[in-house]
Amino acid sequence: MRRPRATAAILITLAWVGAGAATSARAQSSTSRPTVLELELTGVVDPFMASFVERGISLAQRNHDAAVLLTIDTPGGLDSSMRGIVKSILGSTVPVICYTSPSGARAASAGTFIMLACPINAMAPGTNIGAAHPVGVSGAIENEKVTNDAAAFIRSLADRWHRNANWAERAVRDAISAPAEEAVPLHVVDFVAPDARAAVAIGPCYPSTPRPTTGALADPTYLLNLCGFELSPFKMSVSESLFHSFADPNIAFLLLNIGFIALIVWVIHPGLHVSLGVGVVCMALGLVILETLPVRLTGVILVLVAAVLFVLDLKAKAHGILTAAGIGVLILGGLLLFNPAVPSAHVSLPVLITVPVLAGLFSGLVLGSLLKAKKAPIRAGKEAIVGTVGVTVTKLDPSGMVRARGETWRGESVAGFIPADTPVRVIDLRGLTLEVEPAPEGLETTAGQKTKEEIS
Repeated sequence: MRRPRATAAILITLAWVGAGAATSARAQSSTSRPTVLELELTGVVDPFMASFVERGISLAQRNHDAAVLLTIDTPGGLDSSMRGIVKSILGSTVPVICYTSPSGARAASAGTFIMLACPINAMAPGTNIGAAHPVGVSGAIENEKVTNDAAAFIRSLADRWHRNANWAERAVRDAISAPAEEAVPLHVVDFVAPDARAAVAIGPCYPSTPRPTTGALADPTYLLNLCGFELSPFKMSVSESLFHSFADPNIAFLLLNIGFIALIVWVIHPGLHVSLGVGVVCMALGLVILETLPVRLTGVILVLVAAVLFVLDLKAKAHGILTAAGIGVLILGGLLLFNPAVPSAHVSLPVLITVPVLAGLFSGLVLGSLLKAKKAPIRAGKEAIVGTVGVTVTKLDPSGMVRARGETWRGESVAGFIPADTPVRVIDLRGLTLEVEPAPEGLETTAGQKTKEEIS
């Protein structure tokens, strides 16, 4: 679980704006059955997921829903986003039921805190909970002060709902985890449920079922009446879904490489402002994504070193040796970019191989061509034509027509009369008029050949 740091404030604002349409008042059920608002917390716990969950809980309170069902499948995420979700759960006047689902899902790291914050929680068979160690930007375990803070926080959540606080603390300090079948006897979760409806069915059905006098449901804030309930799905807004989908290790790796290469193109050819824009945008998005993932500084440095090797190969004319080394370093950087202790925080093998190879080919072919073009003689303007040899199309007395560099110009002799079909050398350009003189005898044969090629 990552500690809070500067996150994408601007993108969060956009997400809230985009959510406006999605938060319009939902019509109450035409029946008298209680409504349970169903939310899905899937993927990294980032600011956009926190925005979605907070909106959903607020909507359930405004509509006086019977409960909120929060289905969880997460490897963890930002500490600040997790705490925002926990605050919404604890401050809700509508009970929140957390359910780790489907089979194969996990409530790891930040997900463990969220599960323990819910007054009722359940897990599907084949799921697990735990591994809540704080992880820093270097991928190393955070310092003792941070760990103590996280341990105290998770103990308070477990104690609030009479769960196993000792196990919860060990999940933070020792990164232990437990499968669903063990979590129940450990008093970490309330029960195992095969599906979402079974997870909600734990709630009492008044007035036929007496209100419990012990356990989480004894709290008067969480009076449930779930007789014949119906589930009402609530989805993320388009903007929340879009930004949340970016929080993926593969996308972060891809954007970082595109950003680096685009900026290198701009350095080589400063006139390509589009390259500068692409580089800045990709780098910014890549860094925002890294804020939500357990990134390791070593991996970031290796990605940067790979980009430097690509450039050095072009500058030193190493004939691809440094480019090959850059591809290898980039693959290694991708392997070390994220903390392997965090589930699913890794670059997939196809992306890990494809991106470095394409980056190497792009560097060798495209960047190499740009460098050659930059070093090539100027082919336009006054500097490009002055000193070249052409031929007179008409006589110059002193003006006429001259053929030079494949084009016909108005010519003016500075050396008196010049017959037609005579090699001449351009000595100046005034507007669209070439000032010429007879070409030196040593250039005559070459000039004649060039002129014939240009005319043909």
